[in-house]
Amino acid sequence: MAVTTEREYGLFINGALVEPQSGDVRELKEPATGTALARVAMAAAQDVDRAVEAARAGLAGAWGKTPPTERSRLLHALADAMQANRKELAELEARNVGKAISSVKAELAQGIENFRFYASAIGSISGRSNPLGGSLLFYSLKEPVGVVGQIVPWNYPLMMATWKLAPALAAGCSVVLKPDPATPLTALRLAELATEVGVPEGVVNVIPGDGPTTGAHLVRHPDVDKIAFTGSTQTGGEIMRLCSDPVKRVTLELGGKSPNIVFADANIADAIPSSVWSIYYSAGQSCEARSRILVEKPLYDDFVSQFADKARALKVGDPLDAETQMGSLISTGHRDKLHRFVETGRSEGAEVVTGGEPGAGGGAFYPPTVLANVDNRMVVAQEEIFGPVVTIIPFDDEKDAIRIANDSKYGLMATVWTGDPARGHRLAARIKAGEIGINMPYTAFPGIPFGGYKQSGFGRELGLDTLELYLETKSVLVSTSPKPFNPFGL
Repeated sequence: MAVTTEREYGLFINGALVEPQSGDVRELKEPATGTALARVAMAAAQDVDRAVEAARAGLAGAWGKTPPTERSRLLHALADAMQANRKELAELEARNVGKAISSVKAELAQGIENFRFYASAIGSISGRSNPLGGSLLFYSLKEPVGVVGQIVPWNYPLMMATWKLAPALAAGCSVVLKPDPATPLTALRLAELATEVGVPEGVVNVIPGDGPTTGAHLVRHPDVDKIAFTGSTQTGGEIMRLCSDPVKRVTLELGGKSPNIVFADANIADAIPSSVWSIYYSAGQSCEARSRILVEKPLYDDFVSQFADKARALKVGDPLDAETQMGSLISTGHRDKLHRFVETGRSEGAEVVTGGEPGAGGGAFYPPTVLANVDNRMVVAQEEIFGPVVTIIPFDDEKDAIRIANDSKYGLMATVWTGDPARGHRLAARIKAGEIGINMPYTAFPGIPFGGYKQSGFGRELGLDTLELYLETKSVLVSTSPKPFNPFGL
């Protein structure tokens, strides 16, 4: 299926694209050009009800009787279908989000591997057993938690859909997935592929819609057993409040202001280009982007100069150009919001070394921007800008670096560059973050738990640990005594 302009997409409920009962259909435009891309149905409360009903029926029907080996086969088949349709999916994602297709292809490759990892991990789902006191036998069962509501953001709509769907389906849950209303196209296509490979009707439902209405109704729905959310810390807090009354299970992967710590003894030939990639690879629109660079003072001026030169050299432009290194932002509104952060930085005394002005033309472009001479107490060092803006902060020594790194309400990711292996391990132990990279910039891999400390959320994605978040444990006690039970001696 080729990508076509102005295709109309319905809601995906019970194995098919359907019209919204609300009648709300919106036109989506490409962020990089402002041209029309598609018309997409938006779900309202009654559509959420339909999707949850379908998910409940799917769980009670064929899916609930599907053995683990068949679930594994279906996940591998879905990975195969993504691979076969990778050109279509990559182009659709790049046009919908505005990011460079080179980045999208890497994200798509990881999405495929996510399904393969969890297809294999299904074999690890098991309880345990042991005798108790000689006359009782205990064993435990692992069962799917039930119907899961999953909410994914606009910055990685396809990859995040796989992060959420793969472990839920591996555990045997059924899903109602709500993508962001601005970027639902690949999630809808993924649901189509799931049905095409044989996932039963009702197991995967995709309902784009607004967070305060559609999302809130999904979170509150009495037939939804668990919520998994990736997005802003503010929205995550509201979801926690909505889940508290029914005491609903919830996992949250939220914001970040991740530090990238560069010591004077680091291999600069590796550290500088990797640090450039760590903030600009998705135009900075990534929760774990290393947006605070902490540099030891003897290296500071040289680092800023070399970093800024490489930032200026990045090719920014057409997302579909294979040579493009950084595409557009998600919208002109988001571009204007992050420019206000840059202006705030200027007013606080930060030096704009390069960038700092919105791109010309109709697209949502903003240049790679470097703010130097930043104090960690500044707004630009504390708040998540979520764009191609980096703050470079000097530090005195190892103790000072740890202090600054931890002086944040977030704790998602950190990277350390040093020629001293022992120092790398010391910082890994002392930095309050869910993942630490030592002398390498990469973050998310299938099989490696990903998630945060503090206001970056709780629960983990991508690992075997994630399966447990979609499973219930049931304990069973069996008498092995030949004597009858008469506890009261009656």
